[in-house]
Amino acid sequence: MIPRISRNRLLLLWSVPLLVAAVCAWALKAVLLPFALAAMLAYALHPALQALHRRGLPRALAAVLVEGLALLALALVLLLMVPVLARELPLIKSQLPLLLDRAEAALGPLLGPFGITLKLDVATLKAWLVGLLESNEDWAGTLLDSARLGGSALMALLGHLILVPVVVFYLLLDWPRLVGRLHDLVPPRLRVAVQGFLGECDALLGQYLRGQLLVMLAMALYYAVALAVVGLDLALPVGLFTGLAMAVPYLGYGLGLLLALLTALLQFAAFGPVAAVLLAYAIGQLLESFILTPRLVGERIGLGPLAVIFALMAFGQLFGFLGVLLALPAAAVTAVALRHLEARYRSSVLYTSAAPRAELVLPSAAADVPGPAEEGR
Repeated sequence: MIPRISRNRLLLLWSVPLLVAAVCAWALKAVLLPFALAAMLAYALHPALQALHRRGLPRALAAVLVEGLALLALALVLLLMVPVLARELPLIKSQLPLLLDRAEAALGPLLGPFGITLKLDVATLKAWLVGLLESNEDWAGTLLDSARLGGSALMALLGHLILVPVVVFYLLLDWPRLVGRLHDLVPPRLRVAVQGFLGECDALLGQYLRGQLLVMLAMALYYAVALAVVGLDLALPVGLFTGLAMAVPYLGYGLGLLLALLTALLQFAAFGPVAAVLLAYAIGQLLESFILTPRLVGERIGLGPLAVIFALMAFGQLFGFLGVLLALPAAAVTAVALRHLEARYRSSVLYTSAAPRAELVLPSAAADVPGPAEEGR
């Protein structure tokens, strides 16, 4: 006969290993981050692998095909920036001094009535910016110098770039066995509750990923067309980058807007096209916030704007840029866990035991209050 364990002792038995695991994860976060990123990528790619595997494709070949297509898509997104940088850097070098002169001439009369005198040291700014751009032209030498100064960091980055695809492949290959192993480790009496929680998280994340992907593609198409209507030469790469960068809320939109404004300013050197770019991005933000996201993503993750901003800042502070990427999925799972905890709390003795006492107090308190007939006497 298996001895029964008290609730407090059971809580202690669960709390100690969880606390040790949390401390170890925090101490080894630099090592665990690529594995965490690989796990998230494997989770996102696993439905596509399952679809190919059900059609008769061997699991290993399906894993190679799915991961190869994902890496190709990522490479194409990164290559979008190549024509932008190749075109904009020479334009910045040639037109920035002229833009500084125009800024001083335009802002000076506008700020004069307010008692503000604008006097830019244009010559010094020109010399500093031109020198900075000329020094950055020798990017290969700069990269080699950085590699010599920070060789360990560079090697760690390269190691992660190689490690993540390898881990993703093995996770995709062994996903059913790993899920089954984790399921067997859950105590039998808790499996129904844990399976329900994980099923809710899986449905939530799946809906979020599919909806967010549709929003990104729709906004990439919108910004590419809108910037082409404005007349921007680099409308296609800038628009596609803006839409795809919206995978990181707020930050991606801000980077795309800044890039589009810089491109318009260097190409036209006039206020009208820059204002048109601002209008296009304002309409795009309204379209994404009030039409596309509510319809395609909705309130499925249960997070408001303030919660999203807090999640981005908190996870970014803890885990850097990778934390920003993983903030919303992790926050969505946390929201599901908090809802389950709230439901358990409302059904617990701690919450329900206070109700009878309140009901006993209310009649006696109400009896002391004089009725309308007594007040008239």
